[in-house]
Amino acid sequence: MRRRFKIAALYAGGLLGPLGGGVVAPMLPQIGGSVHASSSAVATSLTAYFVPFAVLQLASGTLGERWGVRRTVQVAYLVYALASAGCALAPTLPAFLAGRALMGGANAFTSPLLLAGLGAAVPPGRLSRSVGIYSSFQAAGQSFAPLLGGVAAVWSWRLGFVVVAATAVLLAFAPPPGDARPGAEAPEWRPLLSGRMGLLSAGAFLSYICASALPFLVALYAGDALSLRPDLTGLALVGFGVAGLLLGSVWGSVTDRFGPRVCGVLATVATAAFVAAIGRTGSVPALIVCWTAAGAGASMLTVALQNLTMRAVPGNRGGALSAVSAFRFAGAALAPVAWLPLYHAAPSRAFGAAGASLLLAVPALRATGRADH
Repeated sequence: MRRRFKIAALYAGGLLGPLGGGVVAPMLPQIGGSVHASSSAVATSLTAYFVPFAVLQLASGTLGERWGVRRTVQVAYLVYALASAGCALAPTLPAFLAGRALMGGANAFTSPLLLAGLGAAVPPGRLSRSVGIYSSFQAAGQSFAPLLGGVAAVWSWRLGFVVVAATAVLLAFAPPPGDARPGAEAPEWRPLLSGRMGLLSAGAFLSYICASALPFLVALYAGDALSLRPDLTGLALVGFGVAGLLLGSVWGSVTDRFGPRVCGVLATVATAAFVAAIGRTGSVPALIVCWTAAGAGASMLTVALQNLTMRAVPGNRGGALSAVSAFRFAGAALAPVAWLPLYHAAPSRAFGAAGASLLLAVPALRATGRADH
């Protein structure tokens, strides 16, 4: 029972990062009114969160393995809680942005190390299924963040950050296993520079810039081409995250049976097809079907990539997972720059180009088996 509780806490930890990262989206006007800034200025808090989150992950996993996964994650949870509480109390925009940046930096030392700790806590035969469940909790955080932010905004936006802080404190009591690895036992950086890691990083980058980071583009299309109201657009977009929430554990079992490389290739092709089809939809139901199906495929691709990454560098799982994750979120950061100019020229071409570009992940995934040989 104790072991199951610890594993459940690792799954729950996967929810915290996306929850804290996305909670601000529905309450930008309310935050702006309190810190005397415009909604556009407050929206930079998303960048303030994700930039340190992505950059620090290039090294956070390896550093956490050296310092000890248990201690690193526990400290990171407490820093995350303090930063979230700081956001709740922030009187000005600079103070709020500083709190958001600290939250993102702390999250860089939790998400990859939680997954690495999960790999150490479960038997090898259950690894894929466990990764799938973890992916479901991450999708749950993405799906519930707007709900928490919206409910909090009705009463007080500060309440949303209080809930996030309290959750982080509770999770600090159940960190993943892993003692410090000093001296000769310290994980090396060199294996992270292998050809296999390069291919996995490329696949992760493409999976986000061409699929998971496209809600903004789908929302624009829903309003421009289908004349959908903003509130209904939010409902139309929720299927992507819900698909990941419901299917994560299923994809883990499927990956166990057929292998992460095969599943990754199939998921890439399917996701690319549905993303490309979005720009050709002429009705809201068709848009919802395509976007939800893309979410199901992207969820399977994430599970496959995480499985392959955990196997790529057995002696430094945390370092491998954090490095690849850094490229995922780099793709998320660059998606607007990549697709908005093409969207304004021709929406269907933007979605078609995103789908076609995602197919570049297929040869990368297929080559992971023979890289470094």
